[in-house]
Amino acid sequence: MALLDLLGRRWTLRVLWELREPAATFRGLQARCQGMSSSVLSQRLADLRSAGIAVDADADGSGYALTDAGRALLAALEPLDRWAKDWARR
Repeated sequence: MALLDLLGRRWTLRVLWELREPAATFRGLQARCQGMSSSVLSQRLADLRSAGIAVDADADGSGYALTDAGRALLAALEPLDRWAKDWARR
């Protein structure tokens, strides 16, 4: 239930999806997540880091990346992504 709570928070899945690109910067993530405020992005990144799904990729904290657990989570979500793409084509 804790994972579903985390993933159910607004923008969390989008941030997770965008982190599939290596070492995404804060500004880069915000640009790809159009409409997300910097405070929400900051909180979602903190949530994902706290859960062990994302880490600071750069020493200065400007970039973020998925951990092994984060990459495994994305892989686990791939069937859902395939289903959604099929559904969208209908």
